Order: sequence, then C-alpha cells, then structure tokens
Amino acid sequence: MSKKTALILIAGIVAIIVVVGIVLSVGSGNNKGKASTLVVNSQTKRIPNVNNYVLITKNAPNIGAYLANPSGYAVYTYNSDKPGISNCTGSCLALWPAYQDTGKTTGLPANISTIKRKDNGEIQYTYKGMPLYTFASDKPGQVTGNGVAGFKVVRP
Repeated sequence: MSKKTALILIAGIVAIIVVVGIVLSVGSGNNKGKASTLVVNSQTKRIPNVNNYVLITKNAPNIGAYLANPSGYAVYTYNSDKPGISNCTGSCLALWPAYQDTGKTTGLPANISTIKRKDNGEIQYTYKGMPLYTFASDKPGQVTGNGVAGFKVVRP
C-alpha cells in the first residue's frame, strides 16, 4: 500500500470517528432544552415542513424526552380521543389548540399523519394515530399541561 493510499484511508477513518462522535453527542440527552430531530421507529429523522420540522424532541428535567412543535411548544394527546378522531371541540380547543397542519401533509414518517377535523374541517397532525394539541398556558419548553384534564405530553 502506498503512503498516499494509507493517508487517505486514515483520513477517512478519522472522518467517520468524528461524525459518529457528533451523532452520539447529539443523541446522548446532553441537549437540555435544546431542539433536536424527531425519533421515529428508533431512528432519528428530519421531518421537513415550512419550519423544517413537523415535530422535534425536547427534554425536561421532570419527564425526560417529549415531542414539541417547531416553535418548542409541547404536544399532547387527549384521553377521550380515538385514533384518527378528535373529541376536543369548542371550549376544549380554547385551552388545548389543535396542532394543525402547517403545509406538510405528504411524505410524513410512519408515526406522523394528519386527520381532517369534523368540527371545522381543519387538518390536524397526529402521532401514532392520536390527534395532537398544544396547551394554551404553556410557553416554549414547558410541559405544564401534562396530566391536566385528560391530556398527556407525547413521548417519542
């Protein structure tokens, strides 16, 4: 093997080690409060929409990893919903706004889809078939709605 070939091989190995190190550090949970990509089927994937993502993962000290919209607001599911059917309407929606489609309804990963709401015809995102909501009292990075009125934060 020539010196040039050996140097190229070593440079390639070093590049792989650096990339693996970066991937492991991003996925290690050391990103408290910082957005990362959504974990779907145990693989990290970027999910494009008008804000580059449909959902992101975040971490909170008291609950660990959870899903949020691209603005950092936690997303929740409602115990009274059924897969593909939202039962949060009227005054419920005032406190728990539906996480509505932001323009990306095709090419979504297996766990993310949309439904057409029966009450207003709007398109709402779902995770594993369950309609998604935000909590009106939350600020980005908060999960104050977890366990409130039958809503629970979504975990990846």
